[in-house]
Amino acid sequence: MEKAELKVDGMKCGHCKMAVEKALGGMAGVASVQVTLETKSVAVEFDSAKTSLDAIKETIEDEGYEVKS
Repeated sequence: MEKAELKVDGMKCGHCKMAVEKALGGMAGVASVQVTLETKSVAVEFDSAKTSLDAIKETIEDEGYEVKS
């Protein structure tokens, strides 16, 4: 399992948090997701054999948020 912490702009409320957690949590290979609004960060643990960091970033961007790292 790999872990990554991404800085994400545009998340401001509980709905934003839930939207990102639901989108990433539904991806094959994603074991855990933790969104922290105060630091505008998304911590994700995933199986790189089933998904990639690029796919995770793309999913966040598809929800309408901008991945900074």
